[in-house]
Amino acid sequence: MAKTVSSALKASAASLTALLLGGSVLAGTAQAAPAEAKTPRPPSVMSKVGGDRLSLPGTQVNTGTGVPALPKGITARSWIVTDAETGDVLAESNAHWKLAPASTLKMLLADMLIPKLPASTVHKVVASDLKGMGEGSSLVGIKENLTYTVKDLWLGVFLRSGNDAVHVLSAMNGGVPATVADMNAEAHELQADDTHVVSPDGYDMPGQASSAYDLTLFARAGLQLPEFREYCSTLTAQFPGDYKKVKNPKKGQPATTRESFQIQNTDRLLSGDYDVKPYPGIAGVKNGDTTNAGATYTGVAERDGRKLLVTVMHPDPKSGHNAVYREAASLLDWGFKAAPTVKPVGTLVPPLSQVAAAKASTGPATASPGRTRVAAAAATSSSSSRGLWTAAGITAATLVLLAAVIIVVRRRRPLPSAVAASGASRNPEQSRVPRPTPDRGTPPGASEQETSDREPAGQEPAAQETSGQEIAGRRPSGQEPPADRPASRRRRPRPPRRH
Repeated sequence: MAKTVSSALKASAASLTALLLGGSVLAGTAQAAPAEAKTPRPPSVMSKVGGDRLSLPGTQVNTGTGVPALPKGITARSWIVTDAETGDVLAESNAHWKLAPASTLKMLLADMLIPKLPASTVHKVVASDLKGMGEGSSLVGIKENLTYTVKDLWLGVFLRSGNDAVHVLSAMNGGVPATVADMNAEAHELQADDTHVVSPDGYDMPGQASSAYDLTLFARAGLQLPEFREYCSTLTAQFPGDYKKVKNPKKGQPATTRESFQIQNTDRLLSGDYDVKPYPGIAGVKNGDTTNAGATYTGVAERDGRKLLVTVMHPDPKSGHNAVYREAASLLDWGFKAAPTVKPVGTLVPPLSQVAAAKASTGPATASPGRTRVAAAAATSSSSSRGLWTAAGITAATLVLLAAVIIVVRRRRPLPSAVAASGASRNPEQSRVPRPTPDRGTPPGASEQETSDREPAGQEPAAQETSGQEIAGRRPSGQEPPADRPASRRRRPRPPRRH
């Protein structure tokens, strides 16, 4: 009985103490930091497309004599380094991990739609073209009731990552649902089985995913198209703006003139930034950044006649500003050193149509996996010599074509070779709606909310497209930042925008 009373008194005392200190207890609980989310892990088994080793989680590389060690400090959840021509996968880490792609998905849109819409086609934008864009989308500054050429729109996609340009192009293709269906069909044709498209602009949507392997397939396919190569390697361009009245027009002179404003490629290995130098030999391809995807990037570069592709997805945000570019650059450096000696761990597969053509050419009775691969290599190589690759640092006058030599032991897709590959190219004059020399303008309604796909502050418009050699190594100068964004001593990038 005494023990029972003693226990009851102790319990009452504890309750009274808790009641008296309740404010402190509750306050402490409210201020406690929530448990950190666990770092996502790749699936234990992934797709075997391109080779069995690509299905395994973790880094896959064949070490050996003469093979340099992989760079330290790579924090990306997924990455891959490949030979752009042979398709050899030199090394990878979780390359088939299905992740949010952000704006790198726009490469697939270009693969599908560039062949369908002539670059010189003029389109007048209507209000319905711009409906359905996600909140905070990155914009190039398209306005309804104004006209744009298809080339204008693609430059808005590749340089400014404009979701408004994507939606106008989608409208020209029959609408967003039709475009999404076409993109998924194109992904299937390219054997990009990790990819599922929900929104054509890469905006974060439930169920939308791709992988480092698939994004590399998209880049490799796109680089067979001359227009794709031109757009992704363009540093700066003048984008059509609004019309304004001409003061005191002379007799016969139009009463209005169309302005334009400069857009700059936000691929920092191409254009550079205060903490990233342009990468020697870089020629695009596409970057992206959203809340769900983090930073994503696919790039292509050439050195000593060898062309490599790199894709990096979601580096650790704690790695700092422009980490995706630093990690991509270090992987490219490794790839160029390792390529002569490293044994591939997999391969980039050819499109299904080329596989079917290879099977047909061998005949049903004699077809074998080895012969099919040889025929697929021939089909791939013979179809890949279309146009010039406007590589970084190369003017149109200095470009030369790589001979379309078919190496039947590999799935080789030759890209045109380039000399003096450093910096970025000056592309031919844009074909767009004729208009007088414009006054300087600013992008109307341009969004300011994405990290990788952004223009630097303080950029002054130029009269023509600019070469990388003219701007490499210096920050743009000109107009002051907007009043709501104070100037920074180091001209730091604009706040992130999400798409």
